[in-house]
Amino acid sequence: MRRKPYSLMSRLVLSALFLSPAGWADTPEIKAGQALSHRLEMPNPAIIAHRGASYYAPESTLPAYQLARALGADYLELDLQRTKDGHLIALHDNNLKRTTNIESVFPERANDPVSTFLLSELKQLDAGSWFNDAYPDRARPQFVGLKIMTLDEVRQVAEQGNNHPGLYIETKSPDLFPGIEADLKTYLAAHRWLGDQAPTQPDNSADVNVRFTDSRVMLQTFERSSLKALQSAMPDVPKILLLWGGSDYIKMAQHPPKGEHESTADYYSRLKVNAPSDYAQWLEFARDNGAIGVGPSTIQTPHQSDFARQFSYMDLAMPWMVNMSHQHQLLVHAYTVDHIDDAYNYRNRGVDGFFTNRPAALLQAFDRAPEQTPQAWLEQLGY
Repeated sequence: MRRKPYSLMSRLVLSALFLSPAGWADTPEIKAGQALSHRLEMPNPAIIAHRGASYYAPESTLPAYQLARALGADYLELDLQRTKDGHLIALHDNNLKRTTNIESVFPERANDPVSTFLLSELKQLDAGSWFNDAYPDRARPQFVGLKIMTLDEVRQVAEQGNNHPGLYIETKSPDLFPGIEADLKTYLAAHRWLGDQAPTQPDNSADVNVRFTDSRVMLQTFERSSLKALQSAMPDVPKILLLWGGSDYIKMAQHPPKGEHESTADYYSRLKVNAPSDYAQWLEFARDNGAIGVGPSTIQTPHQSDFARQFSYMDLAMPWMVNMSHQHQLLVHAYTVDHIDDAYNYRNRGVDGFFTNRPAALLQAFDRAPEQTPQAWLEQLGY
């Protein structure tokens, strides 16, 4: 049986009234963000499928995005890059070694940046087998031979199926792709995701209707120059300035170097912002250059597997930071949260949305449990 469908506004109201056992839905910090979200017709908390449902399927591939849509994620998240022949694609890394078989197909070009390849060359690569090797407990034969996806293919996933998620797009290493912000605007406008041509009539049978709101597209970037370019190209589209600490980003307090036997996650966990004023500078820049929110990194606690620790960073969503963001009239969408207890921890601080590799777990945490398990959905989708 399907969950009873609610409109986006109904879900916003319900989330403001409902008290979960963890007590996350009735605090001043949460209500402050809900008020900001309400004005934007944006889910709160927003569940953002990080590179798709990338815990269960190879990141940024067709099954990862199809699964995220089927589970009921509010947004399909992707990293935007551009091929040598001008195609916009969804890929995180600057080169292809980690998530493809580039070393066997084009061994002499294994270290070359994505921007040096034609789309036809990228489509020769296997973008799925690495996942089976890295995570044999989640391996599936159908993942072998999966292809790198274009933005166009991700958009089509968002437009198909029983749910209607939005697109959450990061300009990845934008300095490598001059003009990519304008290219993105041209693409979105041509496919009715921007402006008056975008559809606004919701599907009353769907659980997710973000596609039909003014927040159907979210733009994100770590780079201040790209935020300015996005604002210039698409001033009416919501934007998030992603936050990081260190050189060229938020100033951090002095700290001992990473220990020889110290994990990267443990190293990040002890890094601290130098002073509140250093954090505030980035909030002010975000607000003054068109952003409606910020995207801070989080600390993920150790769990049964090491997967979450791969996405555990410095804590840039401490309670005072979330409060300061809301005082600047900025939403807080935190990355990358994969477990229910971590989600409750940051929700209690007032975080308004979560980038997650495990949308099923986060949806369950916030009383939107999918009607089937990820494994059952994958089988139904043909994987």
